[in-house]
Amino acid sequence: MLVLPKGVRHMPGYLPRAAQDALVEEIRKVVQAAPLFVPAMPRTGKEMSVRMTNCGPLGWVTDKGQGYRYQGAHPATGLPWPPIPDALLQLWQEVAAYPHPPQACLVNFYSSEAKMGLHQDRDEADFSAPVVSVSLGDDCLFRVGQTTRDGATRSFRLRSGDVVVLGGEGRLCFHGVDRIYPSTSALLKNGGRINLTLRRVTLPA
Repeated sequence: MLVLPKGVRHMPGYLPRAAQDALVEEIRKVVQAAPLFVPAMPRTGKEMSVRMTNCGPLGWVTDKGQGYRYQGAHPATGLPWPPIPDALLQLWQEVAAYPHPPQACLVNFYSSEAKMGLHQDRDEADFSAPVVSVSLGDDCLFRVGQTTRDGATRSFRLRSGDVVVLGGEGRLCFHGVDRIYPSTSALLKNGGRINLTLRRVTLPA
């Protein structure tokens, strides 16, 4: 039996297939308005293996010059991010146990070769709000650790429709994606995995 760190919840198959299909269509509209781009690491400028975009009042971006941050506009187009789809706002209400809406939804697209190293989501002002993550498309091997980088980690498979919540004591747990399992889902026409990460950025007024 998989035992996860306190505050980390895995809800397998939370979204049924019809909801997944509908959400993919909504994300296609987001990408049309705010095209995917390749983020880069601070200082080194090394490009990440994922492509990304955002929806919501704020979006998370990173580049060599200014590093990790949230901003209200797409870095390439200069246009405001499109709104977060209603289905994701509803999901937040169902699972977040937090009274205020998310302000950012990070959209990461993983090709078959993409990975994400262990990291913390700590660019937000209010750690009492959880991070809510939705998997769509191909399976991945997800790794979660402790709140220190050298803490013990455990890995488990995320499938399309799964939801993961990092909240409470688990809000600052290190986590990442070790690999993608190609052709394990027919949800996305050309394969790959979409990860949607809902976040509250600022302190409530």
